[in-house]
Amino acid sequence: MSSLADIYSQARQGGRLSLEQGLRLWREAPLLDLGDLAHAARLRAVPAQEVSFVLDTNLNYTNVCDAGCTFCAFWRGPKASGAYTHSIAEMIAKIKRSVEQFGVTTVLIQGGLNPELPFEYYTDFVSAIRREVPQVHPHLYSAPEIHKMAEVTGKDYAWVLKELYKAGLDTLPGGGAEILTDRVRLRLSKTKVNTADWLKIHETAHGIGYLSTATMMFGHLDTEQDILEHLEAIRALQDRTHGFTAFIPWSYKPDNTVLGRSIKSMAGPSIYLKVLALSRLYLDNFRHIQASWFSEGKKTGQMALHFGGDDFGGTIFEEEVHARANYVNKTTLEGITSMIRDAGFTPVQRDTKYQAIKRYPGPEPLGA
Repeated sequence: MSSLADIYSQARQGGRLSLEQGLRLWREAPLLDLGDLAHAARLRAVPAQEVSFVLDTNLNYTNVCDAGCTFCAFWRGPKASGAYTHSIAEMIAKIKRSVEQFGVTTVLIQGGLNPELPFEYYTDFVSAIRREVPQVHPHLYSAPEIHKMAEVTGKDYAWVLKELYKAGLDTLPGGGAEILTDRVRLRLSKTKVNTADWLKIHETAHGIGYLSTATMMFGHLDTEQDILEHLEAIRALQDRTHGFTAFIPWSYKPDNTVLGRSIKSMAGPSIYLKVLALSRLYLDNFRHIQASWFSEGKKTGQMALHFGGDDFGGTIFEEEVHARANYVNKTTLEGITSMIRDAGFTPVQRDTKYQAIKRYPGPEPLGA
């Protein structure tokens, strides 16, 4: 068995860690050691002292959902008070307002798993965005939504994804991953897409020409074994397809959820930073690891930029899912660039595919 010092040396040289070595780091490595190793790995992947971000907004077209996830405060039954499904015209109006008010270049759109929506709603929505707001990139539909479309149409994932691709969609958000081990997923939601199908949807999408992100929500029923198995699964898929642009972990928010009745506290900053650092070290084939000011708080987000993160996510001008769990965090363009600069990095606005759009002034030199 490798000593901890040997694992440190392997990590410093960029060597691939095994699942057992990852678990050893989780259980035995001091947090600051993990941060040091992860920041060095980040500089190998992204050498510039820059941190990227995207001007985006997160919109939801429906909160009607039949998955019944115990961790979610957002979903409603079709007859429940507050249930809604917006028309495509209403959603386009929301996107146009975000462009006019905030200058967004990306719109991330996800919704509940509404079995009453016809497949044409999804393709028509993509086409409408491309036609009516061509300056905005549509980053739409997580794996559970693709799975629901396949159920509604009776078609396979490839057919669904090809039809969406023809309509103008070419990136997918990584939502709905939660933890990619079925022993946890079945306790979180018995009817939602399983681990194998989540991975199959992204693999199929990459084969068609999509790029996507990978995510993880931790701090509920998961253990360190589950977290490492999740990282192993997406690393193996990335080896095959190279279609993931970034990995985005965040902690579970318990308020107003069924699961929250038994889990009262959130994973704190030290656990988040450990997850982020370990992700950078383990996911040696992911260039970008996103640090989240939005889900973890601004100070923790800034710290995460020294624990392996090289991207700061989006401005997220509108958002409902975390808000329903009583977790609201807001910023502006000036706010996000200031956070990055104050953490010691140069802010770089990017697009959905991680191409630079604009560089902003960096931090003042020490002693200036």
